[in-house]
Amino acid sequence: MRNTLLAANKNHTTPIGVIEGFFGKHWSWESRIAYAFFLAQHKFDFYIYAPKSDKYLRKHWQQDWPNTEKKHLQSLRGAYRNANVDFGIGLSPHEIYLDASRDQRQLLTKRIQQINTLEPDILCILFDDMRGDIPDLAQIQIDIAHQAAQVTTAKKIIFCPTYYSFDPVLEKVFGTMPENYWQTFAKKLDPDIDMFWTGEKVCSTHYPQIHLNEVTDLLGRKPFLWDNYPVNDGAVKSNLLQLRAVNKEHALLDGKIAGHALNPMNQAWLSQIPLASLPIAYQQKNNYDTNTVFEQLCLSLCGDKLAAELFSDIEQFQDKGLKHLTDVEKLSLLKKYKIFTNNHYAQEIVDWLNGEYQFDPACLTE
Repeated sequence: MRNTLLAANKNHTTPIGVIEGFFGKHWSWESRIAYAFFLAQHKFDFYIYAPKSDKYLRKHWQQDWPNTEKKHLQSLRGAYRNANVDFGIGLSPHEIYLDASRDQRQLLTKRIQQINTLEPDILCILFDDMRGDIPDLAQIQIDIAHQAAQVTTAKKIIFCPTYYSFDPVLEKVFGTMPENYWQTFAKKLDPDIDMFWTGEKVCSTHYPQIHLNEVTDLLGRKPFLWDNYPVNDGAVKSNLLQLRAVNKEHALLDGKIAGHALNPMNQAWLSQIPLASLPIAYQQKNNYDTNTVFEQLCLSLCGDKLAAELFSDIEQFQDKGLKHLTDVEKLSLLKKYKIFTNNHYAQEIVDWLNGEYQFDPACLTE
């Protein structure tokens, strides 16, 4: 297993990428294939397939994908190989630690061997969104991560603990965190295995150096940032289209974290606008300007006419939100964006205005 992912963009040392790891309406296979070219074009290093809607990665993790889905995944994997972007799979062996029997461990080995047929570059073992108030939880999860490391052919493993932030909502939803949970990982988890972390909150907007230093000491390694922007699957954010570029603080993270994965919106095409700002932030550093980059990306991705409309409506989309738009405002926006026929970006706005992106109550942490 290789210790690090290589950053494709030589202007930064931290690998950056996208993790499709949200609840609710999932992306189409067409969109996922298109992302291979998009990520390569914008100098991202990796993509991780881990949608919460894929039951064969979560509740039914013991089962391989049906033939149709497996073929889609094989095509997707091929697209990323051709694009020279690392391809990852995120497996969530749902509450395997409630039954740590030999049978369960054998099933885990078998499942990872099935995933190996896709030849992923990255394997993620994800224990987010699961009950955590269990004695010796950290040690059990470490044993599972080490087992996965022995079986996988991936060159990199990233582990997500059940408690991946200081946010008190995690204990509120998933139970009281066992004593010395994080410290046990620092002492016993293979240092070649990275650990996901979302920041001070589940959906953090800032990543202060003092916080990153504290987490590095706590976990015994630099955190691999799972950045929940521009994701919009939560009860509040599902009413928003988060289109603005990442904030200026992102331009100062290079070298301070083990990696940086953005979790996008349910809207695959519109997500490209904020996602594409991350490599620019890493490249430009102190010269990075959020507003300028947002405008430039809208123009380059969407074209002049659609970009002009997005500039004028950004506050309604990202600040006001769908629930607070009047019927008159919705009708006006629908009329405006329907004229952009055969346009993926505009169509997602129309679908959003028509209520086709509903909040998934399975998303418990916002």
